[in-house]
Amino acid sequence: MNYVNECTTENSTRDLKHETEDLLRDAFDIDPRVVELTEAAEDRVRDQFRRLEHIMAYNQYKVVAAFQKERIADRHFAWNTGYGYDDEGRDALERLYADVFHTEAALVRTQIVNGTHALAISLQGILRPGDEIIYCSGGPYDTLEEVIGIRGEGKGSLKEFGITYKQVNLLPDGSIDLKGVRRAIGPRTKMCCIQRATGYAWRKAITIPQIAEWARLVHETAPDVITFADNCYGEFLDTKEPTDVGVDVMAGSLIKNPGGGLALSGGYVVGRKDLIEKISYRLTCPGIGGECGLMFGQTRAMMQGLFMAPSVTCGALKGAVLCGSVYKHLGYEVCPDENDIRSDIIQSVKLHSPEAMVAFCQGIQQAAPVDSFVSPEPWDMPGYEDQVVMAAGAFVQGSSIELSADGPIREPYIVYFQGGLTYEHSRLGVMMSLDKLLKKGLLTEFHEKKDKE
Repeated sequence: MNYVNECTTENSTRDLKHETEDLLRDAFDIDPRVVELTEAAEDRVRDQFRRLEHIMAYNQYKVVAAFQKERIADRHFAWNTGYGYDDEGRDALERLYADVFHTEAALVRTQIVNGTHALAISLQGILRPGDEIIYCSGGPYDTLEEVIGIRGEGKGSLKEFGITYKQVNLLPDGSIDLKGVRRAIGPRTKMCCIQRATGYAWRKAITIPQIAEWARLVHETAPDVITFADNCYGEFLDTKEPTDVGVDVMAGSLIKNPGGGLALSGGYVVGRKDLIEKISYRLTCPGIGGECGLMFGQTRAMMQGLFMAPSVTCGALKGAVLCGSVYKHLGYEVCPDENDIRSDIIQSVKLHSPEAMVAFCQGIQQAAPVDSFVSPEPWDMPGYEDQVVMAAGAFVQGSSIELSADGPIREPYIVYFQGGLTYEHSRLGVMMSLDKLLKKGLLTEFHEKKDKE
């Protein structure tokens, strides 16, 4: 009887697999060879998947413990109006973020429009005329250049208010130049910053051990200098966060990892209480700070999104690993490698032509549940120096934790793949991108490999 049951189960599994392959062919017109390549890649990264699932489990339990500690109840989901004074749900949400990231205080608001805004109010709230800021991971993300004053004039940058900027580039191997950071810190230095994610750069994300070493060096060199981390795309990728290893203040977006795909908008800043208070005065105004700020009925979605975030982030991360494995074994340069430790959800693939970039993004768009019929084309996106091509058929506009791909149209034509509220959707995106390149005759490595065979 056991033998019969085992055979029945095996046959059933095999039948289900074939049914899924038939659906991929019939519903999405995916070439069977693409499915084969994807399945082979999954076999190669099984151990990596298991590791990521262990991290997800740890973070899921950590988040549940925070909810229980704060005694979250139905009353915390109630609406408030007007100024938002004494909003019990908003206050509980901010305590949750402080608990999860092990900080003294948090600012979690719908009024923060994106990650760049969260970073900007952090810099503007803490820095004063005459202060110096040092970016220790090379140049900042493109949209922060105008905030700092690297480019753009007359828009209220830090530079216009007498705040100076230094930059310490990463070493050739992508690690932090700790000696360079030590040399750069001077008497006017108020804040040292680090960007955890790659942004539009060809490098690995900065890992938690690297951040710990950097924060320790900064505090030993100049105890009064504030360490600040741009944590966009990095939440729940490790059992520790930057604030667990010496970072004083950290910011990110709710339509990336911590919103779990449910937050409609918003951003967060967590850290030392005195710094969060200063930042809150920049978000609203001096004397008001975090006392006001309506949540517009979004507290439930923000809390539920935080609850879902470890699982959703793990699915997106597994999709990124799969993407890297598929394209690497077709001969493309990828960053990070399929077996590297991940510190953001982004997978970079060097495609070497604008046509391939656009085709890749069109494949991702066709895999989307929303606007799948739209065909992405390069455009002049606000805040970016080069034209950008972007695929993003998301339930929440601009949500990078949902399946998306984008990149600036500049050599060597790197596309940045991320997101997927489930692993299966991220997997579909990988297959659709590959299928689009194949059908447009742009997958030269694939054709060359088949010719040799």
